[in-house]
Amino acid sequence: MANPLRTLLELPEQEKSERGLEHTPREIWQQPDTWGMTYKLCAARSAEINDVLRQAGIGRGSISSPTVYLVGAGTSDYTGRALAPMMRARWGCDVWPLPSTTLLTVFDVYHRGGREYFWISFSRSGESPEGVALLDRALQRCPQIRHLVITCNPQGAMAQICARHPERSFALILDDAVNDRGLAMTSSFSNMLLAGQCVANLDDLKEFGDTVKRLSEAGKQFLPGAAEAASEVTTADFNRACFVGSGVLRAVADECSLKVVELSAGKVTTLPETPLGLRHGPMSSVDDQTVFVAFLSSEARRRGYELDLLREIDRKRLGKVRLAVTAGEGADVSQLVDYCLPLDVPSDFPDLHRPVLDVMLGQLIGLFASMRCGLKPDQPSPGGTITRVVQPIKLYS
Repeated sequence: MANPLRTLLELPEQEKSERGLEHTPREIWQQPDTWGMTYKLCAARSAEINDVLRQAGIGRGSISSPTVYLVGAGTSDYTGRALAPMMRARWGCDVWPLPSTTLLTVFDVYHRGGREYFWISFSRSGESPEGVALLDRALQRCPQIRHLVITCNPQGAMAQICARHPERSFALILDDAVNDRGLAMTSSFSNMLLAGQCVANLDDLKEFGDTVKRLSEAGKQFLPGAAEAASEVTTADFNRACFVGSGVLRAVADECSLKVVELSAGKVTTLPETPLGLRHGPMSSVDDQTVFVAFLSSEARRRGYELDLLREIDRKRLGKVRLAVTAGEGADVSQLVDYCLPLDVPSDFPDLHRPVLDVMLGQLIGLFASMRCGLKPDQPSPGGTITRVVQPIKLYS
């Protein structure tokens, strides 16, 4: 079978425009090639980033290090969720993902006098109303908080705010190629996440470069098979998708769920969960109209729980079609699912590095589901219910 994603990329330009396929397929496909570019950008600015981290107190040890908040909304929040465990392990301090949509309303709850805080904010456009308001407010009212903003837009308000406050904030601006033009964030998600991983591994950035090369190679290998599976799955009659994962792969489940909802304009409802959490009620929604996707951990203990869940789902005959993504060959799972999608990495490849790979399956399911629903993936919300940049909000002091 021809690679269905490649088929979309090779359509005539006029047809792409008419069908809303100018950007989203390309932005999904280009991701493995862009990760090396983001790594090189971070390496080129490593001295500046290192200064930001040291001034914020990163590296002083667990007792005197600041509390780190990873701030963003929607996909940008899931970027922080997928990154927090790596930063926590690398830096030996408290690192917590905190949605800007929460922080804006209960700011004081998460900040105590006499303590140091370091914010790392993620925003594709740098125009998220909550992100802009929070950054501006924190710089004006809380001089003790230092900021690193990872964004894809040099003209965005958040980048401009950082430029006005260089003593306490720094904007790491990624290449324009990953500033997605489609509504759904794809390249921007994986590249902001990879930039965050570079920041986490700044002390061993050269060694981490070898990991980025492996991710890029594995991504190129993974995309054709994942696209074929996603295309086939979305021809089935389904109206729900369930994504499960443990640890950082739960953040992948969150992001995949959002991608499918966004790109299908809500015509496909979604549920993200952990394998154990699914058994506490949500499993009741995994019916014969559900596509079930499991991101399987490389860590043996987590994987045990995940395989037990797959056995239970198989025994109860739940789900219309079941897919699993796994590092290595996946011999222990292939009989439990309809599609076993192996990543071309060792079976013990760390989960912490995997989100940029696994998430592409959810992006592809969203893309092909959008087309099945008769929508234009670049602009899947014809009534304007959601937009590429969230509309401004009224701010309350």
